[in-house]
Amino acid sequence: MKREDLNDMLWFLAVAEERSFTKAAAKLGTSQSTISHTIKKLEARMGIRLLTRTTRSVVPTGAGERLIRSLAPRIQELETEIDELMEIRDKPTGSVRITLSDHALESVVWPKLRALLKQYPDIRVELNSDNGFRNIVEEKFDAGVRLGESLDKDMIAVRIGPDWRLVAVASPDYFEKRAAPETPRDLVAHDCINHRQARAGGLYVWEFEKDGAEVRVRVDGQLIFNTSYAMIDAAVSGYGIAYVPESLVLDKIASGQLVQVLDDWTPLFPGYYLYYPSRRQNSPAFRVIVEALKA
Repeated sequence: MKREDLNDMLWFLAVAEERSFTKAAAKLGTSQSTISHTIKKLEARMGIRLLTRTTRSVVPTGAGERLIRSLAPRIQELETEIDELMEIRDKPTGSVRITLSDHALESVVWPKLRALLKQYPDIRVELNSDNGFRNIVEEKFDAGVRLGESLDKDMIAVRIGPDWRLVAVASPDYFEKRAAPETPRDLVAHDCINHRQARAGGLYVWEFEKDGAEVRVRVDGQLIFNTSYAMIDAAVSGYGIAYVPESLVLDKIASGQLVQVLDDWTPLFPGYYLYYPSRRQNSPAFRVIVEALKA
C-alpha cells in the first residue's frame, strides 16, 4: 500500500464516522471540496464505490463497511502504540550522575532523594562523593553540587539547601588537658585535625568572623583527612579540635561526646547549589531530580 492510499483511507474513515463531508473536513482541518476530491480519487484507484452520497447524508456502501471493519481496528492499534510511545518519551527514566561532597550528600541530597526514588523505579542515580571540584562536562556528570560562592558563571545554578556553618569541636577528654581557645588565634597552640582540600591539594585554612572582622588561621596537628566523617571520629577519640559541618555533629554535641568552642566566631557559608551546563538538554528523569532537590 502506498502512503498516499493510507492517508486517503484515513480521510475516508473520518467521513464515514461523521457521516458528513463538512464535519469530516472541520475535524481534519481541511476544506469540504478537498476531502470530497480525495475520496473520489481513492474510489477511482480502488475501482469501487465506498460512499453513497445524497443531499442529506453520506453513508458507506457495503464495500465501504467492509473496508471500515478492516481498517478501524488496525488504526486503533496504531494510535494506541503511538500513545504508549509518547508516554515513554515523557516518562522519567534513565541515569543521572551527580558529583558532590560527603556533607552535601548526607545533609541535603540523599535526604531529599531517598523517598522520591521509590516513586520512580526506572530512574538510576549515581551520587559520586568527592570533596574536590570536578569538571562535570569532561567527566560526563549530569550535574554537580557546590557552595554558592564557588560556582562557575557559565552554569545554571539551582539552590537546594540553606546556609550552614562549620563548628570547632573536640572531646571532653581533650579539654581536660588543654584550656579551650577563646579566640581563633589561640588554635595555633592546640592540636587540630586538618582537612586536605582535594582540588588545591593544600590544607584548609580555618575561616572565622566576628563583628565584621575576618580571621584566617593555619592550624597544625597529628592528623590530616579529606573527609569530615574521619575528622569527627578523630575528634571524638581525643586527637584534637576539628572544624566540621555543624549538622554532622549536633547529635554528638547533644550527647556530650563533643564540646563546641568559638561558637560566636563561626560564620555562615552560602548554601549548596545544584549546577549543570546551560546547554544541557534535560531529560524527564533529570527534571524530576532537580525539582526534588529544589523542594
